[in-house]
Amino acid sequence: MRYKNILLTCALLTGMIACKTSQLPAPQASSPTVLQPYGPAWAALWQQKAAEYKALCFQAYNIARIRLDESLSQPATLPLAIVTDIDETVLDNSPYTVHTALKGEGYAEKTWMEWTAKAIADTVPGALSFLQYAASKGVHVFYITNRAETERIATLQNLQRWHFPDADNEHLLLKTTTSGKESRRQQVAQTHKIVLLMGDNLSDFAVIFDKQPVDKRGQITIQSAADFGNRFIVLPNPMYGDWLPAMFEYNYKRTPAEMDSLLKGALKDYK
Repeated sequence: MRYKNILLTCALLTGMIACKTSQLPAPQASSPTVLQPYGPAWAALWQQKAAEYKALCFQAYNIARIRLDESLSQPATLPLAIVTDIDETVLDNSPYTVHTALKGEGYAEKTWMEWTAKAIADTVPGALSFLQYAASKGVHVFYITNRAETERIATLQNLQRWHFPDADNEHLLLKTTTSGKESRRQQVAQTHKIVLLMGDNLSDFAVIFDKQPVDKRGQITIQSAADFGNRFIVLPNPMYGDWLPAMFEYNYKRTPAEMDSLLKGALKDYK
């Protein structure tokens, strides 16, 4: 899942960027830490290099396998299905984040399309083996993603490159008129029993999480605690997601400077 102007807090990133290229604008002396738009490069570095990231992914998919086996042991009147997001759930797009953030840019449709057209995104640790296991048990896999229809061919090529199961038009449900995924989940539920939902963003799981403010997202998450690790399998994604636009009220027209100020104001510091 991706959203405009993504970030993660990183006080050390400015120095890293300065070493990477001399073409980047230097931050102002009065504001040495620039969260927006350089911060996501630090998050991408963690995703690419931290063994802890891999461990969290393996943990998520190990739990998913346990839950799937439990579902397989129960009688069902409909075929079983897993609904999964694609980006940062089964495919790793951290190179895109690095490419844009180190140039001082955020998400843009043009550059995103250039990236996905390459169909070279690597797999998220544990994703492929788990979904292949599920398919071996006769479980159908549906990919519900907010990639656009124009990305269909490249998306299938990327999934097929790694031999993901059910990587075909029937099982790929792309964004149509809305980024909300509830109607597409309901479409799958008409013919299948959905036993697991997997994603890196809360809106991958239920409509109750869609477009909620920061505090409300937290409240609903606490209320839904029993679902996580049961029907909902969450993958780590420090680079982007609804947590960020929620902090500026989903107003994507704000300038980078405005967003940077809002985000710094949201940080919890101490004296």
